[in-house]
Amino acid sequence: MTESHEQTTWGVGPWDGPWPTEDFYDPELLKNGDTRNVLDHFRYWKMEAIIAELDSRRHKFHVAIENWQHDLNIGSIVRTANAFLAAEVHIIGHRRWNRRGAMVTDRYQHVRHHPTVEDFVTWAKEANLPIIAIDNVPRCEQIETFKLPESCVFLFGQEGPGLSQPAIEAAEVVLEITQFGSTRSINASAAAAITMHAWVQQNLF
Repeated sequence: MTESHEQTTWGVGPWDGPWPTEDFYDPELLKNGDTRNVLDHFRYWKMEAIIAELDSRRHKFHVAIENWQHDLNIGSIVRTANAFLAAEVHIIGHRRWNRRGAMVTDRYQHVRHHPTVEDFVTWAKEANLPIIAIDNVPRCEQIETFKLPESCVFLFGQEGPGLSQPAIEAAEVVLEITQFGSTRSINASAAAAITMHAWVQQNLF
């Protein structure tokens, strides 16, 4: 199996029976088995074929993450963005980010880098996408009662410090996830998952 195919502890063995002839099947996977972390529907598919199929039906929301301190949550957020079929993930700040939590889903998810918040804001304006920041700062609104637009970009900060001031100022609105316990904030990747699921609930159901 080539380096382009991620290894996992589950999957299927070599194809049993006559090989399919469709072009999207990978001969090497058919021969050796497919142990990648993909849906059964995509078993034995070429990676580029999976990406093309996902591209044909991606949702209209984007996800952006500030990356100033090499936050370990970024990989988990990328994985969740793949699960909810985000249009694209945007890394703001340092180009290098910790991919461990992504579980190689970044191979199927479009990821774009912006060196500064200003660069990201310029891109968002050109794409005509409102920036919706997620943080628990003064005068923010509750996500539970806010109508999330079909096309937008959700902006998340780092674990601990949250969003930078320039990022907050660039947002059209700042939303918080209502909490009921004693902790001041929830994990950044958990907040991203809740936000993306809220978008799905409002726009797909």
